[in-house]
Amino acid sequence: MLTIGTIVLGVNDVAAATKFWNDAISYVPREAGDETWVTLVPSSGPGAELSLMLSETPVQDHPRIHLDLYADDQSAEVERLVALGARRVDWDSYPEDPDFVVLEDPDGNRFCVIDKSPR
Repeated sequence: MLTIGTIVLGVNDVAAATKFWNDAISYVPREAGDETWVTLVPSSGPGAELSLMLSETPVQDHPRIHLDLYADDQSAEVERLVALGARRVDWDSYPEDPDFVVLEDPDGNRFCVIDKSPR
């Protein structure tokens, strides 16, 4: 049997990306990384791991894989993430009544903030 161990994002600056994702989702380095690689884990309790890898590959406008972040207060979380350095994406594929907002981290990696509040 296989399981997903770690999600890996390519970044331009591992230290800056580590700070952004720590501030965004409270993930911390599992062990000391370096300028080319670090694996982040939740600061409290179990959860998916996120590795940041130095990459020179250009970011895709429509990435084949991305992160979905769940939020009880979507608008507050979107504003908080933007204040941390995320940018809003003018997404051309929104459905009529989306439950998600597309953002990108400072490296241009796109992710969605999903509204998980009771409707």
